[in-house]
Amino acid sequence: MSTATRTLHPRGFVLRIGPLSVIISPRLLIVSVALLALVFVLSTVAMQIGTMRLSFGEVVAAVFGVEADPKHAQIVNRIRIPRVVAAIFCGAALGVSGAVFQSVSRNALGSPDVIGFTTGAATGAIAQIVLYQAEPVQVSLSAVGGGLGTALIVYLLSVKGGVTGGYRLILVGIGVGAVLGALNGLMLVLGDLDNAVAANMWLAGSLSARTWTHAVPVMIGTLLLIPIVALLARRASMMEMSDDLAQQLGVRVERTRVWMMVLAVLLAGLAVGAAGPIAFVALAAPQLVTRLARTRGMPVVSAAAMGACILVAADVLSQTLPFDAVVPIGRMTGIIGGLYLIWLLTRSKQV
Repeated sequence: MSTATRTLHPRGFVLRIGPLSVIISPRLLIVSVALLALVFVLSTVAMQIGTMRLSFGEVVAAVFGVEADPKHAQIVNRIRIPRVVAAIFCGAALGVSGAVFQSVSRNALGSPDVIGFTTGAATGAIAQIVLYQAEPVQVSLSAVGGGLGTALIVYLLSVKGGVTGGYRLILVGIGVGAVLGALNGLMLVLGDLDNAVAANMWLAGSLSARTWTHAVPVMIGTLLLIPIVALLARRASMMEMSDDLAQQLGVRVERTRVWMMVLAVLLAGLAVGAAGPIAFVALAAPQLVTRLARTRGMPVVSAAAMGACILVAADVLSQTLPFDAVVPIGRMTGIIGGLYLIWLLTRSKQV
């Protein structure tokens, strides 16, 4: 029977359970717990707002079925909970995906939407919407397939001497993303008008009318993939120092890099399939966590919590704008994220 032991470490303490060991930073742990608590609070608020405003007590009664009004129970359980679940897990998936790509590229600007993988996932989804009028599950699968296909093309074009990463990966991804963006526009022009309108609305990124059919695939996929990313995070952190040093420490660098990219693309594809292209969450979440926790390495759990927090907060904000303005959540994160990107570019020493 394995026992847990704890030893001190410069970054916190090391928790060992049998053959597994995890470095836990107290500050990062506090930030993660605070973010998860904030996600819970924002999710509760999100379930109260909408066309019909509900009190906290009415939401609790509807969720647990305790003397709930049938109309309230239907609104909460069939409309608002799936929307909140989709927001939480799409945000978590994008946050972890961004953390992986920033680690792999060793660049703060590395994220699936900047590199072009989100555009590739959108290509697969738009093809299903415009050409086949597909159901949500088929759209999600096509988004994942489009993201993986784009990742393969970017990898083959950016690999040099059996190694990829850094600026070459980002620049090639931007180029491929631009081509796929043009292809997406072409499909919208050539497709049936009604399907093109539906696809264009989907491209704006939205959590409106999300059902369990949208929420369940991204929820299951995120819960399965994030632990795998967490297991590989230590190797990725070693690779951030240098490939040569990581190889000396026994890390199979390129194999680890490829697997991390595949996992990150799967996460991004699941998020795109559920809610459409959501801009800048993947870019901002890992950077904000790193600055709050003042830690190095890949913040997997905290990046997931930050991504979920950003997306749920953006959803709440988009539903509470003055003058009853309706702004798709993808546009909302794009506005906020664009300002953040400008700030990041002015502060980065690498650009």
